[in-house]
Amino acid sequence: MRQFPVSLLMLLLGPFTGAQTLSTPDKIYGELFTDVQMGRIFPDNKTFADCIPRRDPKEILKAYRAIKANPGIRFSLRLFIEEHFIIPDSSKSLYETRSQDVAAHINSLWTVLRRQKDSAVEGSSLLPLPYPYIVPGGRFREIYYWDSYFTMLGLKESGEHELIESMISNFAYLINTYGHIPNGNRTYYLSRSQPPFFSLMLDLLAEIKGPSVYALYLPALEKEYSYWMDKSAKTRHVVKMPDGSILNRYFDQLNIPRQESYFEDVQTAARLPPEKRGLLFRNLRSAAESGWDFSSRWMKNGRDLSSIQTISLVPVDLNCLLYHLEKTLSRAYMETGNRVRASYLRQVAQKRKKAINRYCWSPAEGWFTDYDLGAGKPSRSKTLAGMFPFFLSLADSARIVFAAGQLDKVFLKPGGLVTTSQNTGQQWDAPNGWAPLQWISIIGLEKYGEQALAKVVAERWVRLNKKVFASTGKLMEKYNVVDLELEAGGGEYPSQDGFGWTNGVLLALIKKYKLD
Repeated sequence: MRQFPVSLLMLLLGPFTGAQTLSTPDKIYGELFTDVQMGRIFPDNKTFADCIPRRDPKEILKAYRAIKANPGIRFSLRLFIEEHFIIPDSSKSLYETRSQDVAAHINSLWTVLRRQKDSAVEGSSLLPLPYPYIVPGGRFREIYYWDSYFTMLGLKESGEHELIESMISNFAYLINTYGHIPNGNRTYYLSRSQPPFFSLMLDLLAEIKGPSVYALYLPALEKEYSYWMDKSAKTRHVVKMPDGSILNRYFDQLNIPRQESYFEDVQTAARLPPEKRGLLFRNLRSAAESGWDFSSRWMKNGRDLSSIQTISLVPVDLNCLLYHLEKTLSRAYMETGNRVRASYLRQVAQKRKKAINRYCWSPAEGWFTDYDLGAGKPSRSKTLAGMFPFFLSLADSARIVFAAGQLDKVFLKPGGLVTTSQNTGQQWDAPNGWAPLQWISIIGLEKYGEQALAKVVAERWVRLNKKVFASTGKLMEKYNVVDLELEAGGGEYPSQDGFGWTNGVLLALIKKYKLD
């Protein structure tokens, strides 16, 4: 069997040479950054955040200040940026195809979406990675944390085992270097992580290479766990529940506008008095850590983004993922022969399981929801996050009857499962469906004996994906599952094509249910 190309050396040695000075674009470029973002020089604020300077950033800022301070000089800010920066181009799709076979299209896309190991560039926001990886596509030019698990499902079906391992090695490198896996490999993402799927990625790798991978990546697993449990830094993810049990929440470390969505955050904050804006920014950022940016799930009034209260909620999906991480740590310690530590982590996982079933099950809704700390009870917002307890096998078995009924009544639409029942104009609400949540729900249903409903969801989702592909030659980030004649929409940017996790889930479902 082929040896690990990485791994022990990478895990032990830390950052590879040539890493750039860590600073975010707003800090590097000061008022130039603010002027570009607030002046809407680019329709998408992420564009400038991803620009690469053509020369020393200090010299660029000095030149900008000199021009701006001279009233006798008339200049174009757009032309100034074009002169001094390499601007990333995502205006043209690279993902159209003449192939009529969607599986063949996906297999060819891995090459298009693949990036080789990075080189450090001073002034760039990119955090260089030492191994090849897959990007989602479109405006998403870097690796993303939770996206990558679902992308790996397809890579596994395509036999791209080495690429799966390289991506996992990159995540272990990020943990070792920065103490956690950031939202994506950009400096402006370092203040937060994303749903912790690293332990599930190891399950995929273990299916390929055997259980020794758990012992190999044990140091990275421990650091990941320390981050979420506030042991490595005061990250404030931990919440003590009324009975003393420990659960977790999403919590970004900054309370300023997101650099990649600066204009949008400033505009949202303008509705509030100045003293409330810092909390708003933290809640917006923390919703980005959840991956659900944005959804009625996080809004106190269920419709207005300025009422966002992410850090006041104990998310059911996050805690299920941490339950899996605790169980995986226990398994890894068993692989190393440390039975005492393995037993302790099994007990910790069981306590979390009990707390999730106590605090996140809503008898009134017949559904798993987030727990509202302010109200002292489960949230009334029903979302597909409620399928995570079934996906990760920690729900009481009797509750599948209620969950299957709710899925059929509330969530099941002609194109698959809708994310929530609310239509707010946000992308993680109706009428949109997302590949990762279809997979979570389908596997959860299967595990609890609801194979027929699982197959219905899979068939409808695959049919919709194929329909859009047949008419456009593209696979999309998200889909309108309610009206199959309309595109998905909502949110801060146009729907993107490419698309990593759609490709992965679609290929896995086609193979699983023989839906060629």
